[in-house]
Amino acid sequence: MNPAGRLAAAGLSLPAYGGLELGAVLPGALAAVGAANAVAARDAEADRLRLGIPRADHVVVVLLDGLGHHQLDARKGHAPFLRSTESGIITAGFPTTTATSLALFGTGRASGATGMTGYTAHNPATGAAANLVSWEGAGDPDDWQREPSLMRVAHEGGLAVASLGKRRFAGSGLTRAALAGGDFVGAERLSDRVDEAIQRARRPGLTYLYWGDIDAAGHKHGWQSDPWVAALEDADQELRRLRVRLPRHAAMVVTADHGMIDVTGAPRWDVAKVPELSRGVRLVAGEPRALHLHMDDAAEAPAVAERWRDILGDDAAVLLREEAVGLGLFGPVSGHVEERIGEVVVAMAGRATVVDSRTQSDQALALIGVHGSLTPEELQVPLLVASEA
Repeated sequence: MNPAGRLAAAGLSLPAYGGLELGAVLPGALAAVGAANAVAARDAEADRLRLGIPRADHVVVVLLDGLGHHQLDARKGHAPFLRSTESGIITAGFPTTTATSLALFGTGRASGATGMTGYTAHNPATGAAANLVSWEGAGDPDDWQREPSLMRVAHEGGLAVASLGKRRFAGSGLTRAALAGGDFVGAERLSDRVDEAIQRARRPGLTYLYWGDIDAAGHKHGWQSDPWVAALEDADQELRRLRVRLPRHAAMVVTADHGMIDVTGAPRWDVAKVPELSRGVRLVAGEPRALHLHMDDAAEAPAVAERWRDILGDDAAVLLREEAVGLGLFGPVSGHVEERIGEVVVAMAGRATVVDSRTQSDQALALIGVHGSLTPEELQVPLLVASEA
């Protein structure tokens, strides 16, 4: 079966790069406030029109970590504002994970350009896995991620730009790599971030507001749990307040970085306990739903891929690096990024996972809600656009 056929047989879809996708959101919002010239890598005005973002003096862009379209639709009774405002569905990139998605959002470029190829990624300089959320083992963010931050370019061009997030994210490696530029305002509560966004929306500019509690509840308890529903309800209420208090000539755009699936009771393999999975594999990077397999001898990749296909069967699409790149899973791949992609790339199907207890913590192994692959539940995220004329 050819690579595209393997992906389709696993129920997986390609990201809509260049179309209705997360990388279009910030360019479209910048075009809406007259800063399209901050975006060199794509047509920001076309993104604005495609996503239906109206021209405005100020745009507040909200990113709700972990809120997929399918999860929102399944719990729509708990989020009346978000469901009534949802204007469309867009896709994340691959893998469907926070570090990758925030870089796609912040630069408009997919992981093949940004090098943000997973939760963890092979660092060619050290041979080890770098964590692209904590930034442990990744080195200088400006060297790892070389695409321009759109917020930085817009700010340097004279636009008032602000990011609202947890105080500890100020100056973090991930923030510097994906979302540098403008003012960073630390606020722990969503209500405080909404208050700040309302104040800033009274003046021309762009404000980015990140909220991570939905994702955190999903990882720990699963997206079908009561804590996840409570986090969704809290976000719905606060974003309704933001919408009601938007000044005239301001707009808000709400989206997410990925969806989520619950894996309790689903098939799971542990590389540490299945010799045929570990044989020939030096490093397993990525995450349990999207894995990069790195070898000491790249010539072993076809044999490794075949063994993984035999073991995982219909629960995964297993691709050689050149097949994954040829399909466009990572978008165009820059030369310095190629080695961060595994010689074998594994995208999991259904609710199945592959873990590695040699390197993953007990806490990571216990996660109920996970993401990373290309099922509709992980790939599709909501787009909500609202404005005051």
